[in-house]
Amino acid sequence: MDNKVTFRTFKEGDYEMCCDWWRWWWKGKIPVKKAFLPRDNRCFMIESNGIPVAASFLYTDELMGYLTWTVSNPKYRNPDRRQLLEFLITKIEEEAKDVWGVKFLLTVCGNKHLEKMHRKLNWFVEDSAPSYECFKYL
Repeated sequence: MDNKVTFRTFKEGDYEMCCDWWRWWWKGKIPVKKAFLPRDNRCFMIESNGIPVAASFLYTDELMGYLTWTVSNPKYRNPDRRQLLEFLITKIEEEAKDVWGVKFLLTVCGNKHLEKMHRKLNWFVEDSAPSYECFKYL
């Protein structure tokens, strides 16, 4: 990645942008309602040179975290797209462990591409497809 990459929490307008991305990826289906997402300090965005690339959401309790609703910008087609998504997941892992004290992360990837990314990042992937369930001890 030869660009400026920014990992951050949500700011104003990010939720609406994610809704547009979900509508695109989900073929017009209703996006996740804001009331069902974690607070903005556990909603994460990765940017490349100021362009939002992907977002994901972390629910936590004392020991466990659930990473979900990962969505990417359908207009961002640069070759570093996959690398940026992997970086987003890795940074959320670090945040979960270092800030929230999470010891175990769980996700349901929803597609084979996210499953492959999690596998590459040393998550355990349940092989009874098409569940795409993954987890990782931190």
